[in-house]
Amino acid sequence: MKLPGTARRRTRQRRPLRYYVDLAAGAVFAFPAAEHSRDLQTASMVVTLIGYRATGKTTVAPALAARLGWTFVDADQEIERVAGHSIKQIFAAEGEPGFRTRERAELDRLLQSDRLVLSAGGGAVLNPETRAQMRQSGPVVWLQASVETIVARMQGDAATASRRPALTDATDPRVEVARLLAVREPLYAETATIVVPTEGRTVADIVETILEQCPAQLARGDR
Repeated sequence: MKLPGTARRRTRQRRPLRYYVDLAAGAVFAFPAAEHSRDLQTASMVVTLIGYRATGKTTVAPALAARLGWTFVDADQEIERVAGHSIKQIFAAEGEPGFRTRERAELDRLLQSDRLVLSAGGGAVLNPETRAQMRQSGPVVWLQASVETIVARMQGDAATASRRPALTDATDPRVEVARLLAVREPLYAETATIVVPTEGRTVADIVETILEQCPAQLARGDR
């Protein structure tokens, strides 16, 4: 828009790009450094991504972190690193209660970080202390996908079978996902400050949606 009495043209400047390499997909994503990300780049907080397994948390979180210039941590990978065993092995040796105890301890530590994008495990919201701490630490983003999409993504991921345990006695994965979502979705809804459907969307589009909503949330004081 021209100012009154001004004929001078404004030269549009190109925004610098941030790059995120997804080794699993064999792709490089380039993100322009958006104006609305500046406040977040200097903020002191944790942005936590929640949602069921295979909703895109581990793909979106590092891309978001690259855009912000923050650190990215996958909570499940951190639990495995500290334990020296896969989540499937932890479940076999200690059961779900043992795993949840480890998960709570790691999340308590990670949620006290600054300038961190955290990908939380799908069942992390089962703990009420964790839910409260997530919201106190910063924006909480719920990535959503349908049962059909989740199952298709899990079946296409070789790591799911080797590292992840079955969580119910259901033989049909669609039944297991539906059962667990019935329990977890109200907790995701209770915890999330931002909700982002992921189906049919690119990583860049999802990241842009998160960035657009985060500053508005901070302006309202929703921390």
